[in-house]
Amino acid sequence: HIEASPHLHRTLQQIHEVGCKAGVAINPHTPARDLSTVLHMIDIVNVMTVNPGFGGQEFIPESTEKIQLLRTMILQAQRPIFIEVDGGINSVTARRAVAAGADVLIAGTAVFGHTDGVAGGIAALRAALP
Repeated sequence: HIEASPHLHRTLQQIHEVGCKAGVAINPHTPARDLSTVLHMIDIVNVMTVNPGFGGQEFIPESTEKIQLLRTMILQAQRPIFIEVDGGINSVTARRAVAAGADVLIAGTAVFGHTDGVAGGIAALRAALP
């Protein structure tokens, strides 16, 4: 999490030095622009679309604007950065997140709490996407 690292630049550098891809999670209240100084070092951005810590929360609607802004920043930087979206993902919010620019959806309750089991949850999410 960008919020948990006082020296994010150095942390990302250390991750790359050992040959790994580096990802950064960003909480709902943190502006996307806070990543601008380290965007050149990031391979994955995990956009938290709920406040971390509790499952089953509702997707924060303003998150779609953050995803769109991040996608624009990534395109301008000409970097192959994946955008993951984590929190409140269901058939409706999955569609919104992907339309906004998300590459990866992290779904808990929609998959593991689905009435038709895990396979049913995954099938429902896939059916909702273009």
